[in-house]
Amino acid sequence: MYVPITRPWFDDEDFALIREPLETGWIAQGPFVARFEAAVAEFTGAAHAVACTSATTGLHLALAALGVGPGDEVLVPAFTWVSTANSALFQGATPVLCDVDPHDFNVTLAALEARRTARTKAVIPVHLFGLPVAMGPLLDWAASHGLHVVEDAACGLGAVLDGTHVGRFGACGVFSFHPRKAVTTGEGGMVVCEDAGLADTLRQLRAHGARPPSTPASRPMPEFLRIEYDLLGFNYRLTDLQAALGVGQMRKAARIQTLRQARAEAYTAALQGLDWLACPAVPAGVTHGWQSYVVRIRPEAFPGRDLDTLIAWRDRLMLALEAAGVSTRPGTHAVSGLALYRERLGVDPLDFPGARAAEGLSLALPLFPTLTDAEQAHVVEQLSVVFGAVGPP
Repeated sequence: MYVPITRPWFDDEDFALIREPLETGWIAQGPFVARFEAAVAEFTGAAHAVACTSATTGLHLALAALGVGPGDEVLVPAFTWVSTANSALFQGATPVLCDVDPHDFNVTLAALEARRTARTKAVIPVHLFGLPVAMGPLLDWAASHGLHVVEDAACGLGAVLDGTHVGRFGACGVFSFHPRKAVTTGEGGMVVCEDAGLADTLRQLRAHGARPPSTPASRPMPEFLRIEYDLLGFNYRLTDLQAALGVGQMRKAARIQTLRQARAEAYTAALQGLDWLACPAVPAGVTHGWQSYVVRIRPEAFPGRDLDTLIAWRDRLMLALEAAGVSTRPGTHAVSGLALYRERLGVDPLDFPGARAAEGLSLALPLFPTLTDAEQAHVVEQLSVVFGAVGPP
């Protein structure tokens, strides 16, 4: 048996919807994109949703729309997918890496404050793996310093904090529809916001900076001849082919979330006997989005072993699990350890111990809505078998 890290769930309705743009010939951005945006807005409760090609381009759009640019600094977690930090570089700004809590993997307010300077213009908290950041204190702190808050909710579809869906706390939030996410369009993203003017700017920027004319034509003329370009924009438009799949996926989004949550809870129950593993904790008032189920090696289970030893041991476990038919991944990057950021920003990975431990000791287990009882049992069994075969560090 082989259990992949993910398996997208497609059904007959998805296939039928994808046929429609092929049959009509309207495969670029069009009516299905509008329907997909409406579905995501309804699911999250956001006033506006703007589709784009990925969460990466969504983050870029958000920073561009908020006026972040050269000379500005953007605070980002040191443990996140690299695009969070890259989005600041795209705008000529400087990403400033901030350490995370290695227990829940999210950035801490203390780390953000420690790295804030007079040049800081924005902060990008990441709801990593679907666990919401504690947004109340962060928003108060950001407001007190006049900072824009852009939520990286790439993993956050279905994640709710104190009754509010993530992505709706800051100026805007950005979701991903990559195949490892709960809902997928292959590649794709969505920016949600409450401000109509900001939404208009996002739409304009995603389409080369084009906007419909604001004044009537002086003579009869079709609107497409009067489009104006007054912003430097990008081509970040989602296609109707992708959006048609997104419409189908959103119709079963609630069911997908229910199935993922059930599998996550089953993992937590089944892994209680492995005292060397820490399972994800869900605080009160939080609905976890469960984009991934990420466990971590507990250093306290192996007294006297240093971090390098434990990281090397985790890697051996992952190789053994792969050989046993269980696909795993590290949680995500410690951006502070990537060559681009070591060399371009001159950062030292050792200055971010939380991120280093989070990357080196984390283990994402297979999680998807069609995961079967037998597949999940195989994953749980092999964790014990492989631990016995590899031996303690």
